[in-house]
Amino acid sequence: MGHVIVAALNEADRIADTVAALHEAFPGTTVVVADDGSTDDTGKVAAEAGATVVGGTEHLGKGGAASLAAAQVLRDGPPSADAVVLLADADLARSAAKLTPLADAVAADEADLTVAVFASRVGGGFGLALGFAHRAIEKRCGLDTQAPISGQRALSYAALETVTPFHAAFGMEVGMTIDAVRAGLRVKEIELDLSHRATGKSLRGFIHRGRQLKDILRVYRETR
Repeated sequence: MGHVIVAALNEADRIADTVAALHEAFPGTTVVVADDGSTDDTGKVAAEAGATVVGGTEHLGKGGAASLAAAQVLRDGPPSADAVVLLADADLARSAAKLTPLADAVAADEADLTVAVFASRVGGGFGLALGFAHRAIEKRCGLDTQAPISGQRALSYAALETVTPFHAAFGMEVGMTIDAVRAGLRVKEIELDLSHRATGKSLRGFIHRGRQLKDILRVYRETR
């Protein structure tokens, strides 16, 4: 298939299942885990599960850590003409095996960038970050999206080169979509039955979504 990039921060309890599921779904693929300065054993567990680990020494934010991994992937290059790069969040665990339709659509030249729409919403707050992300993308490039901040994506190596380095922190996905559309790339959303760690309406969840909103606002300003 090619490469999979997994951005991870303190996901030692889930990363092994995520890496294992990706290897099962995409035999022979190279899984590159971008360890965003985890304070637990995320990097060690990922390496033991068979992933190549980059980063880990400092906290760069999701976009920064994933950019390190993307640079490694582009240096490696595609193993075949129809190879695809997959992006996956570290907390998908076993449901990461369900990401194959994203890669298949890119390999079949149906799109340059595919984005997973979760069939069932898990957790979440009041939708402020999600709603602003949707409006930011629509305003900046005219695309109407269902899953503007979904981290589950697939793209060609040429598309990866076009949209990297990624925008900072949690603005990564919104910035990627805007940059892709502005570059003339075809973006397609695909509904998948996925699951991930839910933050819900907890203090931790609200802090996380507050950071997301701040980073998306930064991208909105940067892409004027």
